[in-house]
Amino acid sequence: MQLVRQTEQKRGFRPVRAVGAALLLAALGSACAAPAAEEGPAPAKPAAGQQPRVEGAAGALNAYVERVRKARAARVAAAKKWGLAQPPLEAPEPPKVKPRITTRKGFETDGTGLPPVFTTVPTKEKVVFLTIDDGAEKDPALLRMMSELKIPYSAFLSDYLVKSDYGYFEKMQSEGVSLHNHTLTHPYLPGLDYADQKRQICGMQDVIEKRFGKRPPLFRPPYGNYNEDTLRAAKSCGVKAVPLWASEAFPDHMEWREWDRDLHPGDIILTHFRGREDWKGSMPDMIRRVMKTVTAKGYAVAKLEDYV
Repeated sequence: MQLVRQTEQKRGFRPVRAVGAALLLAALGSACAAPAAEEGPAPAKPAAGQQPRVEGAAGALNAYVERVRKARAARVAAAKKWGLAQPPLEAPEPPKVKPRITTRKGFETDGTGLPPVFTTVPTKEKVVFLTIDDGAEKDPALLRMMSELKIPYSAFLSDYLVKSDYGYFEKMQSEGVSLHNHTLTHPYLPGLDYADQKRQICGMQDVIEKRFGKRPPLFRPPYGNYNEDTLRAAKSCGVKAVPLWASEAFPDHMEWREWDRDLHPGDIILTHFRGREDWKGSMPDMIRRVMKTVTAKGYAVAKLEDYV
């Protein structure tokens, strides 16, 4: 028997346990050897233009890497197409638990339990949030630009401006943009009594629900002006929070609320649906200004609704 074992070892045989371990390692490897011919026919070749199927964890990883590579290449190409020297930075994964939003100091009213009013979302991530108000300009180029660059944004709409073309905002919504409340006719709300404020805010809630299928949780008062009646009326018709802004974007410059004239993690950026009739440039010009500023400062644009 001893002679047999020595002969087997000389011929390359190993104990069964060693063979089993080797097979397990092979199974867990990134690629496996092709099966012998007698185990079955070779896998069919993919049709022309199709990628070959790669099995197992390695295949899934390779497919993911390829998707990321293609997405980044498309982002670089889109940036070049739309006149950006750098593609927008990619936002990190949204938080699993949304941060607690409170009213900014100095923005309070005497009422309690009212929707919080804020200009910045509490986060340590280098992200900012882009919001666009009213709905006057309906530039198709904006929809193409934002879709191709994969820039998230939120729209705050006033019905007297959007009702001429609800379809434009339906297209926007189909791209994942959330549509929120900016009143029916954009009045100075503190100049109205409670009943009239409620008609403005709740009426726009009804319009958005009817036209776009969802009652929005966010409301922005025109001009950023409000009083306690505004917040009570907003709460009565389902508003959960009142985002204002920390900076405002135009095609040729940025305006800043904060003393340091800079971006901060979680800042909300305001701009408007406007074109050359109202300012020095188009909506794509405005987006170029925003993104050059944001990207140069090392920030990504994230989706507001992922945090609020």
